[in-house]
Amino acid sequence: MEIKDLKLLIKMITETDITEFEMDNADEKIVIKRGQQAEMIQMAAPAQAYMQAPMQMAAPVAVAAPAVVVEPGETINSPIVGTFYRSPSPDDAPFAEVGQVVEKGQVICLVEAMKLFNEIEAEFRCKIVKVCVENAQPVEYGQPLFVVEKI
Repeated sequence: MEIKDLKLLIKMITETDITEFEMDNADEKIVIKRGQQAEMIQMAAPAQAYMQAPMQMAAPVAVAAPAVVVEPGETINSPIVGTFYRSPSPDDAPFAEVGQVVEKGQVICLVEAMKLFNEIEAEFRCKIVKVCVENAQPVEYGQPLFVVEKI
């Protein structure tokens, strides 16, 4: 399976309530599990590839979710693919501003996915250093939403 197909598969799965996906065919096996732990995709290389180039392949191969630009400092990342919103409605003030201290569990933004608005909460007490995404812009799984400083 090519990387672009794998990324599409990850995107499709993160847009649903599926917590575990497994695909097995003659050439490869793919397992995707979602939950509280970091998502990991495991792929076993085709048996044929071992015979052709045994020194170049390692089994099983673990492929992490799509890469994103890493910002300096701690980040709060999007747990899903969707649309980022800084406030509950266009006329309301943002949940969190640069320089603001937020408490653990405080809602800092919304990410809309499949017509559902998911509240994204701070996982620890921190100060917002930078907002990484413009309001109403699409975000990917794992994409940094905020750069923060733990307090």
